[in-house]
Amino acid sequence: MKIIKQELEFEECLKQRLEFICEFSKVTPTFVNGSIRKLERTNLTYIEPHRMIINNITFLVFNYSNDVYISNLTNLWDR
Repeated sequence: MKIIKQELEFEECLKQRLEFICEFSKVTPTFVNGSIRKLERTNLTYIEPHRMIINNITFLVFNYSNDVYISNLTNLWDR
């Protein structure tokens, strides 16, 4: 079975908002683009979220969403 990987680009508006928050907090983030993974000849698709890493803590974000998740998928805003 073949897995097809297609990289996703950060939505520019989302990335700017996150950079602004990090600048305000005086931290330096590392951004890693997410991807779409499809199993060939099936209808199975997995969307890997974008990752923002700050001080060895991974935050997961999706394009077109206002939610930010900590690496264990706990919604950051629900805390």
